[in-house]
Amino acid sequence: MSDSARPGLSACIITFNEADRIEACLASLAFCDDIVVVDSGSTDGTAERAAALGARVLTRAFDGYRRQKDFAVRSARHEWVLCLDADERVTPALRAAIETARDAEFAAAAGFRFARATEYFGAFLRHGNAYPDRVLRLFDRRRGGWRGDREIHEHVSVDGPVQRLAGDLEHRAYRSLADQLARLERYARLMAEHDHARGRRARLTNLVFNPFWRFLRGYVLRAGFRDGWRGLIYAWVEANYVRQKFIKLWLLDRGQRIA
Repeated sequence: MSDSARPGLSACIITFNEADRIEACLASLAFCDDIVVVDSGSTDGTAERAAALGARVLTRAFDGYRRQKDFAVRSARHEWVLCLDADERVTPALRAAIETARDAEFAAAAGFRFARATEYFGAFLRHGNAYPDRVLRLFDRRRGGWRGDREIHEHVSVDGPVQRLAGDLEHRAYRSLADQLARLERYARLMAEHDHARGRRARLTNLVFNPFWRFLRGYVLRAGFRDGWRGLIYAWVEANYVRQKFIKLWLLDRGQRIA
């Protein structure tokens, strides 16, 4: 199929202080017709670097992950959009799968899922809760988007069939253990506040058994142990995130401050 007959494709990225990672992300999206970066006031030159690399950069005050991503999608020039975070990269295999689907005009699907592989201390996790972690990031914005009212752990939903694509989306999430712990602490607070505002209450069993179940499911039942010491640390830190979330929710239920 000629390029003129294929559906246009926009890439959508949100950023804040990602100057060290934005170049690799944008390079992996070179096959897209339009790249829009929505920056929320970076102070490290992210916006300027993205613009120099050919992206269309918009600035918007951050008021939630879902809202920011929805704004990026609505700012795209094409109806089909591919959404990435700045710490993610499209691999050659995934690019080939996307191009094949695009050559077929994204027929019979409103969106596409693909596996996401997380890099952790120098190697990609291939088991446990970390993989394949299939995400819906390629979709027709006329039939879906970043819906709902949850601003943390946001996700795309579409009206219509969803197909899977081969290839991985690389996720280079954490710069260090300190970065991971700080990020998960923030996510735990946001999730606790979200759940509390909607009437969910924490029980003592949640504080004890939910973290244990997360570890058991990821490390044992989903074979996270096959990733060696990386799999162990990842599963343990992830379980601690669940523990923090329910502790914070427990405290909010009792009128205590958590931040």
